[in-house]
Amino acid sequence: MSNPFFKNHGPFKISEIVNSLNINIDNLHYKKDIHDIKDLASSTKNDITFFHSKKYKDVAKKTKASFCLTTEVLKTELPKSCLPLVVDNVLVCTSKITSIFYPDSINDIFDDTVSLIDDTNFKNKVNYGKNVLIGNNVSIGNNCKIGHNTIIEKNVIIGDDCFIGSNNVIRNTLVKNNVKILDNCIIGKHGFGFFPIKNKNLRYPHIGLVIVEDNCEIGCGSTIDRGSMSNTIIGKNTYLDNQIHIAHNVKIGENSIIAGQVGIAGSSIIGNNVKIGGQAGISGHLKIGNNVEIGGGSGVIRDIPDNTKVMGYPAKNIREFLRDNK
Repeated sequence: MSNPFFKNHGPFKISEIVNSLNINIDNLHYKKDIHDIKDLASSTKNDITFFHSKKYKDVAKKTKASFCLTTEVLKTELPKSCLPLVVDNVLVCTSKITSIFYPDSINDIFDDTVSLIDDTNFKNKVNYGKNVLIGNNVSIGNNCKIGHNTIIEKNVIIGDDCFIGSNNVIRNTLVKNNVKILDNCIIGKHGFGFFPIKNKNLRYPHIGLVIVEDNCEIGCGSTIDRGSMSNTIIGKNTYLDNQIHIAHNVKIGENSIIAGQVGIAGSSIIGNNVKIGGQAGISGHLKIGNNVEIGGGSGVIRDIPDNTKVMGYPAKNIREFLRDNK
């Protein structure tokens, strides 16, 4: 599910795309329409995708995209149906192409469409505090409560029986049923994605959503970034403590418990029934299995298999940690 809130300005001819990158392709493909840019797994034959790390080679072999931004080393991992477009920096080129399709996704200025809830159709439907602001394209279900000074910016869907605390800012987010978002949270803003180029930084567009599934709780002062090319997802019945940061594209499974001040870097996948102790850090692009327990203060820099307990920095099997720290 990509973000339905950002307008796709495609299709574009592949010739327009490759010309913007100063690369050449066979004239046989020059007039082909490209409808979207997507990740390797969700791409179709009308899309362009990107492949920048051998970590994703198994997914790359199955991609249905017609074109792929990649490197000389990785291009042989693609299926014959996908034409490699070899570039010097895959992610920079991906950013440029995403900006062509979704020019409105780069910057997150404040939402100037908001109105006081008293002036909207929600005034008789929602139990709310003082100074609550609501943007355009917002849906709020039945039996919901919203605290003081909260801003539900444009492009938010909130399900039934939800509690949204005070001083929150929410945008580009899908909140399912019976979700509690406590005070001072920022949800759905763009993530920390940019590339240093000479004397400036190139901001990476973020066209994904935040999706918070049923029966979750998000603790005070937490920040959840929306996805860049995919969605950031908090699975059912998962509870986040206070002051947690979830970066773009992170997927957290069901029934997980994450203690305060944990940070999870971009594109990591956390399984079901995972417990993470306070102040632990999870590096990006990792896979944490089901039923994993991570001790407080740990630094996780490698994948962790199912049914494992780890602790320390770098995080290791808890028996090794205890043996090494007697």
